[in-house]
Amino acid sequence: MSPVPYDMTPAVAPVERSVTLLGATGSIGSSTVDLIRRARDRYRVEAVTAATNAAALAALARDLGAKFAAVADPALYDDLKRELSGSGIEAGAGPEALVEAARRPADWVMAAITGAASLKPTLAAADRGAIVALANKECLVCAGTLFMRRAAAAGATVLPVDSEHNAVFQSLASGRRAEVKRIVITASGGPFRTWPIERIRQATVEEALKHPNWSMGPKITIDSASMMNKGLEIIEAHHLFAASADEIDVLVHPQSIVHGGVEFVDGSMVAQIGPPDMRVPIAHCLAWPARMAGATRLSFDQLATLTFEAPDEVRFPALRLAKAAMTTGQGAPTVLNAANEIAVAAFLDRKIGFPHIAALVEATLDASAARGVLREPADPDEAVAVDHTARSLARDLLPEIAAKAF
Repeated sequence: MSPVPYDMTPAVAPVERSVTLLGATGSIGSSTVDLIRRARDRYRVEAVTAATNAAALAALARDLGAKFAAVADPALYDDLKRELSGSGIEAGAGPEALVEAARRPADWVMAAITGAASLKPTLAAADRGAIVALANKECLVCAGTLFMRRAAAAGATVLPVDSEHNAVFQSLASGRRAEVKRIVITASGGPFRTWPIERIRQATVEEALKHPNWSMGPKITIDSASMMNKGLEIIEAHHLFAASADEIDVLVHPQSIVHGGVEFVDGSMVAQIGPPDMRVPIAHCLAWPARMAGATRLSFDQLATLTFEAPDEVRFPALRLAKAAMTTGQGAPTVLNAANEIAVAAFLDRKIGFPHIAALVEATLDASAARGVLREPADPDEAVAVDHTARSLARDLLPEIAAKAF
């Protein structure tokens, strides 16, 4: 078993690799498709999935020559089947169809479904011993102990796609895990990095969606603005690299060139640098353990000054909440993630202000602890149950939090 394979020297990539794309029409999925199209002779697509866009999924399945396509919304089965008519591509719809896609015999699976809906299909891929390129946070945040244990038992390989964790993964190849003193993940700081707290409290949806470096979906862009994304990444790093809270640091690096690194016990520091383009870590995982031609390059003579600073947990309380949830453990990270999803959706719908996001998350964590909800999920169904309970609590608390003045 090799959830995160630190020894990267002996393996050789196959001449052709069969792949499945879970979340094929999203941002990560689209970047993966772009790379596959650049090397069509090296990749054979087994299955593709999407949440609701049946037409786009069908067009993608036809273009890539997929054998199976599944849409998460069961009501869209007829639409997908009609779009695939005459292609010979099998169609599926609903949560079980996503699991079926993950179980298809692909060597490599891109796990890019967002939200708690990602857990069961991604776990299904890991359970059959596939190489899982993990691009969603929820599998590790909601059920990290369960997921890594099951991946280990099946002999699966888990490759981190997030730019920060991928950077740490590459840096770890410079030494043994026992020689690691500290893991560092970087943060851009988002659009409000230099804003005073009073101005942040008045931030609009439009301002929060203006990320200075990365082009991402709305949810993760808001998480970057609140720095909840870094909090979730700390929890991910804990599970991916078997690291304690004391071994994980966050540094704000507004240029988004140094994505992460490792400090070893002898004082050496190894970091990975690259352009702020998700195709770079995706390409690393797609071709692993070999390398493939990337979409963009970084020229050293074009680099501006690189700066680093400590994060401010007063202006960005989401980071503090995530650290506390990781320390609490059990179901606390699941509740944190669920409440944050409800809060971000409410903010995007203009039902709450920006500071209410962290306030709702904290209130939901407190309510969950009081009601005994913070239990360790023993299986995917329990993880989903904790998630659903936390969402219900967050929705119930939403009017009270929305009425608070900041």
